[in-house]
Amino acid sequence: RFTTSTSSSSSSSITKPLFSDLLEYGDDDEDPNDTTVNQMLVPRSHQEDATLILNNLLKEYDKTLRPDIGGKGCQISILSLLFSLQEYQIDIIFAQTWVDTRLQYNSSSSMRLTLNSNMVGLIWLPDTIFRNSKNADSHWITTPNQLLRIWNNGKVLYTLRMTINAECQLQLHNFPMDEHSCPLVFSSYGYPRDEIVYKWNRNSVETSDQKYWRLYQFDFMGLRNTTDVLTTTAGEYVVMSVYFDLSRRMGYFTIQTYIPCILTVVLSWVSFWIKSDATPARTALGITTVLTMTTLSTVARNSLPRVSYVTAMDLFVTVCFLFVFAAMIEYAMLNYYSYSIRRPPAKTQRMNPVKAYSSFTMGHTPRSMMPMGNSLFWQDYDDNCLYECLDGKDCKSFFCCYEECKEGGWRKGRIHVNIGELDAYSRVFFPTSFLLFNIVYWVSYLYL
Repeated sequence: RFTTSTSSSSSSSITKPLFSDLLEYGDDDEDPNDTTVNQMLVPRSHQEDATLILNNLLKEYDKTLRPDIGGKGCQISILSLLFSLQEYQIDIIFAQTWVDTRLQYNSSSSMRLTLNSNMVGLIWLPDTIFRNSKNADSHWITTPNQLLRIWNNGKVLYTLRMTINAECQLQLHNFPMDEHSCPLVFSSYGYPRDEIVYKWNRNSVETSDQKYWRLYQFDFMGLRNTTDVLTTTAGEYVVMSVYFDLSRRMGYFTIQTYIPCILTVVLSWVSFWIKSDATPARTALGITTVLTMTTLSTVARNSLPRVSYVTAMDLFVTVCFLFVFAAMIEYAMLNYYSYSIRRPPAKTQRMNPVKAYSSFTMGHTPRSMMPMGNSLFWQDYDDNCLYECLDGKDCKSFFCCYEECKEGGWRKGRIHVNIGELDAYSRVFFPTSFLLFNIVYWVSYLYL
C-alpha cells in the first residue's frame, strides 16, 4: 500500500493542477486544501511477473483459432426485467468460462490474472449469440463493463454486462388472467456441437433484488434453465434457454375495464323502474349505456396487440354490451306491444262496426243497440269470440295482446305472458342471468 500526499504551497505563485491529475478522497471534515490520494498498488515485483507472464502468453497466441477444448460453462446474473406487449427488456451480466491450454503459465506469486477490457480483444472469445433478441447493447460507461480473468491452469472467465430486448410470444386467450414463460435463448453462431458444448454451471442463474425490477403488469413466479440441441443444415448446435415465468396482474384492468362495464350494465337496468310512458327518459338512458359500452370496448382493445382470436376480456365486454343492448330492445318491445293493445289490428277494423266494437270493449257489448229478438245472436257471438281467442286464431303473436285472452291459455302449449308486466319480468331475469354469467366466467378463467 502506497500513500502520496500533496499540500498547497505557501508561495505567492500557485500552479493549478490539471483535472485529470487530481483525485480527491476523504471525509467532509478534512481540510479542503489538503488533497490526499490513496491507491491500492500492486508491488513492483508482482507487476513485473504479470507483465512477463502476459508477454509470454501472447507471444505466439493466435486469437482466431478455437482452444483445444470442446466445452465451456455459462452463467447469467439477472439485474432487472422490463416487460411490454410482445417483448421484454432484460439487464444481465453474462459470464462464460472455458479452458484455453495456450494460456497456461507457471507462477508462484499469483494463481490468477484479473485484466481489463483492453485484454479482451487479444484472446479468443466464444461467438455466443442470443437467438430471440431484437437488439442488444453493451454498457460502456464509464469504461467497458467487461471482466477477464485467467488462471494458471488456462481457465478463462469472461463477463459482460448488456441490455437485451428479446421476443416473447404471448398467448393472450386468457388475457388479462394469463400466465407466460418468456425465454432467453442463446447458442454459438458458428461452432456446432462437436466443437463447442455449452453447459450450465452450478447456480447458473441468479437474480438481484426484485424490488428494483420494473414489472408493472406482471408478477415474477420464478425461472428455469434448459439445454436443447437444435438441428440445422449447418449442423447440430447446443441451445441454452432461460425461462421467466410470469403471471399478469389484474389490478389495472379491473379498475379500467371490468368495474366500469359492470356498473354500466347495472345502470341499464334502471330503465325497468321507469314508467313505460316516459319514452324520452328510457330512450336516452338506453342510448347512453350502449355508447358507453362501445367506448369501453374500444379502450380495452387498445391495450392489446391486434390478435385475431377472442380473449377473456373481449368475451366479458361483448356479453356486457349484449346485456345493455337487450335492455334497450326490451323497452322497444314493451312500447310496440303496448301500442298494439290500444290499437286494433287492421283486419279487425274492416269488420262490421258493431262487431268490431264488441270485440275490443272487454266483454261489455252494446246489447241495448240491437232488437230484443237478437239476444240469442249476441250470446252466440260472445261465445265464438272467446272460443276463437282461446284457440289462438286471433292472438297470433307470442304475447297476449287482447283483453279477452288474458284469462285463457295458448293453443299447443304456448306460454301465457302479460306484456304489461314485461318490466317486472326483466327486473328479475336480467340481474339473475348477469350474476350467473359472472360466476361461470370468473370460476372458469381463474380456477379451471
